[in-house]
Amino acid sequence: MKNFVVKTIANAGALAVAVWLLDKITLTGDSKGKEIGTLLLVALLFGLVNFLVKPVVQVLTFPLFILTLGLITLVVNALMLLLTSWLADKLDLSFHVDGFWTAVLGGLIISIVSWALNVVLPDED
Repeated sequence: MKNFVVKTIANAGALAVAVWLLDKITLTGDSKGKEIGTLLLVALLFGLVNFLVKPVVQVLTFPLFILTLGLITLVVNALMLLLTSWLADKLDLSFHVDGFWTAVLGGLIISIVSWALNVVLPDED
């Protein structure tokens, strides 16, 4: 359970950095408390998408992974971020990613920040 909480906090931190750096990734709320709550819900949703959908997409794109020497991973991460944005819209969460190239850059930022946070944060169960 502790590992799940740490991963969710790392996802929330990474999403917050992407929202802060990129104008076309938006997170809105009436107050800071609501923004933080929305950010945590979006982090949970992003973690769920990465847990359920990403492995299937990676298996289906494995030949492209070999052909592009792994660069297709940027596209897969962007698609997971766009799917999270779409699901957040359907769940009435105020998180939006505007466009594919913004999602590619956002996915790259989220991957780097999430990796750094997972190195720093404890990883025990």
